[in-house]
Amino acid sequence: MTNAVQTTSQERAPAAAANAQQQQQSFVVPPVDVFENEHAITLLADLPGVPRDQLNLRVDGDTLVIEATASAAGTPPDMELVYGELQCPAYRRQFTLSRELDSARIEAQLRDGVLRLTIPKAEDAKPRRIQVQAG
Repeated sequence: MTNAVQTTSQERAPAAAANAQQQQQSFVVPPVDVFENEHAITLLADLPGVPRDQLNLRVDGDTLVIEATASAAGTPPDMELVYGELQCPAYRRQFTLSRELDSARIEAQLRDGVLRLTIPKAEDAKPRRIQVQAG
């Protein structure tokens, strides 16, 4: 996994981008940490500068898509940006979800530039103890 800048054509992008202009768009692939326990998988995605209203999460079939746009909030209104390192404020990342995950119950939280997604495992995918009968 890398956070390299990628370029995609709007013509090849998902349906949500079809309404956008027919031009090339650059985006950053955000770094993501993935954790698993017996109940769920948790993804932590670094999305610095992204407000909640500029975050788009969706599930298309078995694909989880994260799209976001960073903003330069916090810039004083009477100042002009003379140097900035945020060259590409658009983020995009997608994951293929396993059938053992319950995509209908995904929980999302955005705090301090970190998106936390909790994807519960389906009940039949969770480990269970089997009782052995004597005789």
